[in-house]
Amino acid sequence: MRRRRPIIASNLQLPADSAYNAGMDSIQYTVRGVPPDLDAALRHEAQASGRSLNAVVVETLERAKLPSSPVAHDDLDWFVGSTPRDDGDFDAAQAWLDALPVEPA
Repeated sequence: MRRRRPIIASNLQLPADSAYNAGMDSIQYTVRGVPPDLDAALRHEAQASGRSLNAVVVETLERAKLPSSPVAHDDLDWFVGSTPRDDGDFDAAQAWLDALPVEPA
């Protein structure tokens, strides 16, 4: 039996792009090795929310990798501006304290 030699083209021009995007306007991923429990959780969320599995996966990736807000540290945002407006009570209290007799040290 005679063996055939493989055909090797040195300057082969292919009409294909480096990424498969025929008829698609967005980036596409193929993810392999998804654990069964993660697959089940994603599919359950998609079915429960009435969205596609793709939409749930994209949202999950966005939450995991993109910042939720442009503010890096917002741990005191709830406090800023939460104090009531001072209607002179502070100045009156300070004047009362200043009027107290000073004890010698």
